[in-house]
Amino acid sequence: MPRQAKFTIGVIQMACTADPRANLEKIIDKIREAARLGAQVICTQELFRSQYFCQLEDPAQFDLAEEIPGSSTETLGKLAKELNVAIVASLFERRAAGIYHNTAAILDADGSLMGLYRKMHIPDDPLYYEKYYFTPGDLGFRVWPTRHGRIGVLICWDQWYPEAARLTALQDCAVLFYPTAIGWHPREKATLGEAQANAWETIQRSHAIANGVYVAAVNRVGLEKIPGAAGEGIEFFGNSFIADPFGRLLKKASASQEEILIAQVDPALQEETRRNWPFLRDRRIDAYDGLTKRFAT
Repeated sequence: MPRQAKFTIGVIQMACTADPRANLEKIIDKIREAARLGAQVICTQELFRSQYFCQLEDPAQFDLAEEIPGSSTETLGKLAKELNVAIVASLFERRAAGIYHNTAAILDADGSLMGLYRKMHIPDDPLYYEKYYFTPGDLGFRVWPTRHGRIGVLICWDQWYPEAARLTALQDCAVLFYPTAIGWHPREKATLGEAQANAWETIQRSHAIANGVYVAAVNRVGLEKIPGAAGEGIEFFGNSFIADPFGRLLKKASASQEEILIAQVDPALQEETRRNWPFLRDRRIDAYDGLTKRFAT
């Protein structure tokens, strides 16, 4: 494929309230600010329209879901067209009665809905009861040629899987976006907090290096406790970042403050990196059949 032109990306790290309308209005303001700062492709954090409701299994929380296309994609599509930006919007999708997905909607700079990515890997951990809410994605790993550049999108728990990053990168994207909602259990922060945040960053920077792509991880901040959930809630640890194909941090946010990160994606650097570290060239695709097995024995 021909080499792409440089383009600028923006990621929005913010705190969320229990009011979906207020969260939507807030993200609109922050998208406008990111565009003013020069961003041409802008990504939200995971499930930005609500607090992280998966802290308990409660059928009433399904009422937060929305259809796609729907009101959010219509509103954000108009905004994308007005600002001439592409937007990656992480939403709770109601596909049909009883079928819900954790979904990223990709809106191009003309306001059109280019497509969806549905989260493939669904976790089930204390206060992260996502298997109760989300049907595993069935659209596979995809790349979108937005007006400004080719992007891939994965969501949160997907970020721990090198297979997901690889299969997306092989479709010739310049940047991988990871909308995310990850945080600390307050009681564990003192003993495990630093290690957890470091592991989260390290695995994603390794995807940048192994695949020769930019990586943009977008997390939320703030302590959230859903009424009725056990424990002290989740303290979302921010630390959103953008890394280049060498894995170098171009921008990184704090653990507690709302921030907008802006960085330039240069496909020429991607090409230079892959020429010197030709990991894709040297893959032994004839020897990887075992990857389709659950375990070796």
